[in-house]
Amino acid sequence: MATPIGNAEDITLRALRTLGAADVIVCEDTRVTAKLLARHDIERPLLAYHEHNAERMRPLLLLRLRRGEAVALVSDAGTPLVSDPGFKLVRAAVAEGLSVTTLPGPSAALAALVLSGLPSDRFLFAGFLPPKTAARRRALGELQGVKATLIFFEGASRLAATLADMAAVLGKRPATVARELTKLYEEVRRGDLAELAAHYDAAGPPRGELAVVVAPPEADADALSEEALDRQLAAALAAMSIRDASAAVAAATGKPRREIYARALLLVGRGG
Repeated sequence: MATPIGNAEDITLRALRTLGAADVIVCEDTRVTAKLLARHDIERPLLAYHEHNAERMRPLLLLRLRRGEAVALVSDAGTPLVSDPGFKLVRAAVAEGLSVTTLPGPSAALAALVLSGLPSDRFLFAGFLPPKTAARRRALGELQGVKATLIFFEGASRLAATLADMAAVLGKRPATVARELTKLYEEVRRGDLAELAAHYDAAGPPRGELAVVVAPPEADADALSEEALDRQLAAALAAMSIRDASAAVAAATGKPRREIYARALLLVGRGG
């Protein structure tokens, strides 16, 4: 049986029982998980499984599962399979009809959503955005019209630039940057995207792991001013063709695509 388990200080009793009974514990970093096991007096074999060795290790782990062994997959932090290669192991096990269950640990994405105070009835976890500006703006353009709270992971060194791109493409939206969630130095900062971009540009990259939560677009598309519409169009045109930018902004605002396309032509004609 394969069992993904979140690695955290507030680990559950069920997770501890599962770890103690596992034939092998698979983890991102054996040093990190060894500390967790030592703290709870658990002695079990450890194997590393991460993005650099996953292709080689996966067949070996599947062989153990076929033999009836209990394999526990542990993450260094947060919930396993979220932005890590563990999902491929689970997918392969499910494809072979092998038993899989989960013992969830803390989730940075959900913790950030809860702390943000933004609507949680509908949300989209979008993972990491592309590292380069043009690709990042294109990705944001695709998400511009999603009528849900958006959740991202981001690296500290790119945070200010990413927030600035979000402000340019998504417009003036409330947002939250959450750092080191469920850990000792947890920190949450709220504001609109432009305010947050300015803060981290001045303060420099924060330490630790980061989640960014962005409010959904305003429901009232008719209230969008021509100036705000032009700002959204200009941001989209910086990363996309006229046709794609018009489609993205039309989806985001609810306005007719023909009307947005005509306005985009005017913007391009007068140099943006």
